[in-house]
Amino acid sequence: MITVEQHPFNPFQENTFLIYDETKEALVVDPGCYTEAEKLKFKKLIEEKGLILKGIISTHSHLDHVFGNKYIMETFDVGLTIHKDDLQTLQMLSFTADKYGIPNVDESPNPTHYIAEGEQIKFGNSFLDVLFVPGHAPGHIAFVSHEDKFVINGDCLFLGSIGRTDLPGGNHEQLLDSIRTKLFTLPEDFTVYCGHGPSTTVGYEKTKNPFF
Repeated sequence: MITVEQHPFNPFQENTFLIYDETKEALVVDPGCYTEAEKLKFKKLIEEKGLILKGIISTHSHLDHVFGNKYIMETFDVGLTIHKDDLQTLQMLSFTADKYGIPNVDESPNPTHYIAEGEQIKFGNSFLDVLFVPGHAPGHIAFVSHEDKFVINGDCLFLGSIGRTDLPGGNHEQLLDSIRTKLFTLPEDFTVYCGHGPSTTVGYEKTKNPFF
C-alpha cells in the first residue's frame, strides 16, 4: 500500500508529495522546497521515517514545482524523471524566477530519465501508471495508482477549479480535453491530489466543477 504525504512549500504553497510503501522505498513528486528551512524539513522527513529515496518524478516543471530539484538530487544522489516535452519549461527556471522577482533559486540539473504515457514508475512493491495531460504545461503528466485509488495530478485539476493556461505553453482547450479524456475516465472514488490546495475526488469534480 502506498502512503501519500502532502507538504506545502515555498511562497506559492505548492504541494510536494512524498510517497512510499511498506518497503520504505520512496519517491518525491514535485519537490518545491525553497528555503533552507524547507530543505532541512524534507531531509528530516526522510531520515525520521527511515525512507530510502529512489528519485524525483515531476508532473511538470514550473518553477514552484522544481525549487528543490538540485538540493534533493545532490543530497540523496537520485535522478530526475520528467516528460520530454517539459524540458524547455525546466530550462526556463532562472528566467521565470527573475520575472517573479524570486531570488536565490537553485538551477535544476538536467533530467536523468524521460517518461511517457503508458509507462510505469516502479518503487518498492508498488508502481504508478503515467498519463499525459498537457494544457497547463506542454509536458504535464499525472501519476495513477489503481490499487490505492488515487492520482497525483499536479496543476491540471483542483477542488472546484482547473490550472491556469496563460503561462508559456499553456492551452485552455487542451487542458479541458486532458481532464475530460484522461482524469475523468478514472473511477469516481479516486482521490485527486492537487499541486495546490486540498485534495478532491474524480466524482466530485465531474459533477461540481464549474468548468465542466
